[in-house]
This record gives sequence, structure tokens and C-alpha cells, in this order.
Amino acid sequence: MSDGSTGGARGGGDAAPRPGAPGDARAGAPDGRVKEAVAAAWSEEWGRVVAAVIAVTGDWDLAEECAQDAFERALERWPRDGVPRSPGAWLTTTARNRAVDRLRRAANEAVKLRQAARLAPEPVATGDLVPEDADGDALPDDRLRLIFTCCHPALPLPAQVALTLRTLTGLSTAEIARAFLVPEKTMAQRLTRAKSKIRNAGIPFRVPRREVLPERTSAVLAVLYLLFNAGYAPGAAGPDQRRVTAEAIRLARLVARLMPREPEAAGLLALMLLHDARAAARTDEAGDLVPLEEQDRALWDRARIAEGVTVLDRALALRRPGPYQVQAAIAACHADAPSPRETDWKQIALLYAELARMAPGPVVELNRAVAVAMDEGPARGLELVEALAAAGELTGYHLLPATRADLLRRLGERHPAASAYREALALAPTEAERRFLLRRLAEVEGPTAPEAPRS
Repeated sequence: MSDGSTGGARGGGDAAPRPGAPGDARAGAPDGRVKEAVAAAWSEEWGRVVAAVIAVTGDWDLAEECAQDAFERALERWPRDGVPRSPGAWLTTTARNRAVDRLRRAANEAVKLRQAARLAPEPVATGDLVPEDADGDALPDDRLRLIFTCCHPALPLPAQVALTLRTLTGLSTAEIARAFLVPEKTMAQRLTRAKSKIRNAGIPFRVPRREVLPERTSAVLAVLYLLFNAGYAPGAAGPDQRRVTAEAIRLARLVARLMPREPEAAGLLALMLLHDARAAARTDEAGDLVPLEEQDRALWDRARIAEGVTVLDRALALRRPGPYQVQAAIAACHADAPSPRETDWKQIALLYAELARMAPGPVVELNRAVAVAMDEGPARGLELVEALAAAGELTGYHLLPATRADLLRRLGERHPAASAYREALALAPTEAERRFLLRRLAEVEGPTAPEAPRS
């Protein structure tokens, strides 16, 4: 579910291997410290460098190519000249100068020459080091404009997601395609179409006007939320999915830092951190799902939980609550509980009721039903689930029969529970979820008595 771009040659190739990656010997033999510095800069500065070149050229493909060239030049120059104090400033200057040179070489018309002259604000030779006391943040930070451009409403949502990943993180088209389970060719076509749409429709490279900022900010946060969920979904434990999750958190940090007065940006970051803190406990050694109440809480990342709570408190202090903040508060309730029995399910149910008021929808109501079941008992939760089933809005959604099956199991209704588990099995989208449901089905069909009902 993303839009694909090609970071390499204009014909549609992809970006070269990441500079400094193991086995990348094109730049000779830079020492380990330099390779680590380049790899770190790739992670932290790629989006900044690409955004800076797009800001002055308006050419997305050229920006990616020149950014790649800048990182390759770093592998050549830094072993000899030393790692600059501000790698981001060095890389941005080098990439911008490279773009100027490319335009000059291609300029067969006076308009191209004038454009190239306009792009060079100062006579800095391509590849020269910026002064060692230069501050990387002193260069214009265009990443926020880049994020809003990637998330322009004229682009389809899958294109927004893919373009954000491609331009702001440096992930290759192949990596993005694997993370979203689509063919690489499909992803490349999506990215190419998205860039063409931006160019042909004249979509401006800017943060939108104040009157439309709330609507567009919601789109940006929704894209980041989708990115995180792509890597956090049940069964999405491969390296590409985990990399997508890490990049979603990194981009959420960036947006929260660039928009410090937007509480929902901080709320989304807090939500990601609190969920990601439980990642190590969500599956067992065989890769099977472990439900929340059975997770080994010693595996939870307490430092990440503490950071998530701190970020959430900062968001709530702005006194403009929103859906991401409420979801983060729910995650914090789980994270704070020393054990499943000590979870404040009453508070969680109340928070889901508030979330349903802010962002009504059947999935929110299903989650509220689970919380009510844990607080008031499975019979009350089952009433709410049956009402949702009767409404028909969640037809085909596997978690509806899965939730109904679990509540029936807790009530000791083994045969109806088995039937509901079979229905959920037929709808489950991942192998990990199917294996979990098969285990539950075996429990209710087996000779042993089911778990005693909870009151």
C-alpha cells in the first residue's frame, strides 16, 4: 500500500546500495568509523538532503540521485579529510552543488542556464567541505514541506505512504514493496505516478496555509500511523517490516519536533513508542502470536515506555485532546499495569468511549466491547459484540468473530465458540493469526475444560 519511486537513473532504476553498507566497496576501503558515520548520516539526514534539493530544483528524481551521489562522495572524501562536524550540512551542500552541476551540463537553452545560476546562492565547489564550525541546522530544513507534499490530498493514500517512505527514509523500492507485500514493479509504478502527479499538477512544495493546516496535518499523521501499523501488524516480523516500524517512529519524532504546538503529533509518537515497547513479547520463539494477557512483561522495554509516557504528558499539557492522545493513554494503561489482573479496565473502557466520541467507528466499538468485557464480565461484552454483528458494519472483519469466540470461550460455551473460531479462521489475513486461532479452536474442541468465566 504505497507508492513507488525510482531513486536511480531517470529510466526507472532504484537507488544504489546504501553507502557504508557491508560489502559496498565502490568507494575503496573507508575505515569502520567513517562507514559508521556515513550509515548514521544516511539514517538521520537522507530526508533533509533530499528535501533541500527538491526545494531548489523541484525535481524529485534529481534530488534522490544527487543525494545518493553526496553519500558516495562522503565515502571517498571523509577518510581523507575527516568526518565533518556537521555531516548533514556537508551532505546537503554537496548534493545541492551536484544538482547545479547536473543542470549546467544539461543546459542547452538559456532558460536552463538561468535556472542553474539561480540555484547557486554562493560559489561553493561541488564536494568541498563546509566549514567545520558550520551548523547543519543552519541550513533550511525543508523536511516538513516535503512531508506535507508527499501527503497532498491529490495523491491516493497508498501513494502518500510510499512516497513518504521513499523520499524521507531512503528505503529502496524493493524494501518498501516487500514491507507492503506487493511486487516491486507495482511499487515502482506507484512512485513514478505519484511524482508525475506532483509535477504535472503543480503541487506546491510547502506547508499549507493556516486555514487548511489542521486537515492536512491529520493526513500526515494518518500516513505515519499507517506506516507504523504496516510493520506492527500481527505476523509482520520480517526485517523489512521492522525497518518500516523504526522509520515510522523516526518520522513521528521529526514531525513532533517540527510541530511542537501540535498535540496530536506528540500523541501519535507516544502511541508508537508505547506499542513498540511491547514488540519483543508479542511473539514466541516459534513466531506465534502471544496475546497481551499472556505476554512476559519482563520483555517490555521500560525505557521506551517511560519515554512514551513523557511524550504523552507533554501532549496532554497542551489541553487539546485528540484520538491519538486517547489511544496513547489506553496504551499507557496497559504499560503501567504490573500484571493483567491489575490492568485498569474500567479506565480503558472509559477511554474507548471517549475515542468513540472523537472518532466513531465499528472497530473502536469492538475494542470498547473487549474492555467492557474485561471490566464487567464476558456476558456484557458479548452483548455489545452481538449488537455490532447485527449492525453488519464489520462483516468480513476477522476480529469480530475472533472476539465473539473468545468471549464465548470464557463463558464456557464451547460449541458456539468453536463455530466462531472457524469463521474467524476463514477470514484471518496472516499465517500467524491463523495459527493462533487454530490453537484456540483446539482448546475448545479438546477434552479439557475451558477457562473459567471471568466476573
